[in-house]
Amino acid sequence: MKYCSIGEAAAYFDIPESTLRYYEKQGLLPLMERDAAGRRLFSEEQMTLLKIVIHLKHTHMPIRTIRQYVDWVIEGDHTTGLRLEMMQKHKQAVLDEISVMHTALDGIDSKIARYLNRIEHQNN
Repeated sequence: MKYCSIGEAAAYFDIPESTLRYYEKQGLLPLMERDAAGRRLFSEEQMTLLKIVIHLKHTHMPIRTIRQYVDWVIEGDHTTGLRLEMMQKHKQAVLDEISVMHTALDGIDSKIARYLNRIEHQNN
């Protein structure tokens, strides 16, 4: 099995090593393997889990909720229904946030257009 160092994992996901250490302390990267010197080893499974954790963080899922998700993953297939329900609810929350952001962006575009129009008329 191929392993990545913490530096390699951090570089791959373009995040600081300190973030990976924090995620581990928060229980988001359980069962972390270490080498003889105590350095973290990221297996392919850990990298896959980390990718999911990062996606969930980018969509503003709270750490405690991500930790619950990870706990259910570790528990096994009998939690699939719980994970599905969590992801469906989170997807809706993300879609709601996207809608709010689109509305806000429309307001910003309106302001930009107004300012461009004002500048154009000042220069004429």
